Amino acid sequence: MISEKEFRRHAEALLDFCTYPAVRYKVLFSLLDTPYQDEALSALRGEFLKSDIVEELYQAQDLHGGWGKLRSKDYSVKAKIPTSGVGIERCLYIGLTVEDRDILFMAGEYLQSLLLGTGSEAVFEKNERAHPWQDAIVCDLMEAITPNHPLCDETYRRWLYIADRAYEDGEYSYERDRAAQHEIFLTKENRLVPMQSELLLKRRQEVPASLENAMLHHLGRGAYEHGYFWEKTPDRLPESFVHKQTRRWFKTFNYINQFRGSEIYLANAVEWLLDNARGDGLWDWGPQVKDPWGYFGYFSCNRHYAHNRVVDCTIEILSFLKKYIENNG
Repeated sequence: MISEKEFRRHAEALLDFCTYPAVRYKVLFSLLDTPYQDEALSALRGEFLKSDIVEELYQAQDLHGGWGKLRSKDYSVKAKIPTSGVGIERCLYIGLTVEDRDILFMAGEYLQSLLLGTGSEAVFEKNERAHPWQDAIVCDLMEAITPNHPLCDETYRRWLYIADRAYEDGEYSYERDRAAQHEIFLTKENRLVPMQSELLLKRRQEVPASLENAMLHHLGRGAYEHGYFWEKTPDRLPESFVHKQTRRWFKTFNYINQFRGSEIYLANAVEWLLDNARGDGLWDWGPQVKDPWGYFGYFSCNRHYAHNRVVDCTIEILSFLKKYIENNG
């Protein structure tokens, strides 16, 4: 288990390494929990909001508040922000709030139009699961921008009911999950919308501890043993952290880490990460990984690729470790 003191030591090492305002703001505000009204943070905020990463988000945002389609990428265009979903996630990751400029406010308006069906973007009707799945994705983003958003109440209640049914005896049941989804969404397919655990945990106070524990042992164990969809499995980590596919583990790490008690599946991964920190307390994806400038990483802080790679890698690991401490304290 990593201690708060050890975590702070790594975060402060990044502050010493990188003076870029967006990185310093992320570390102080999101990782070290400096209060929003703190005098030093408020002074830094002006530089952060004028930084190239924030300006790029602002300039690329369209009149509807998005960055193209919600999820469908136009592969003919090499965009740094390929979808609206990526754009919103990037805003949240770097530490923007609805109080900062109007980027996330407009993004919230865009998401509301999707949920209400008043925007120009329609749901891609591949099957009968498309609407409930998109509603859940939209509400998950809306809740991240504005917690307890009233427009998400109905979608949230539906998924809490489905989860209660699916795990009602402490073990997951596909049959109960299917029956609940058919009842709520009026669907008929045997294929189901995946359990929306991320959305449910946005209002953790409404999720019984027994239900979260059951989801951890079903969804967390599944991700640990088989990976999160196509991503790597943390029960088979490489010998060395510097590996051309190392960063692919983090999709699975973060998925498991959403649950309280994630230590039972991630303790070895945390030890592996700590053992692979550099002498200065930072982490580097290594030269085998394609440079993340604008595509893989969220922070465009320097055209010196190795520097940028270290910053992106260290912030991703610190973000994971902070959540891990919160959920296993």
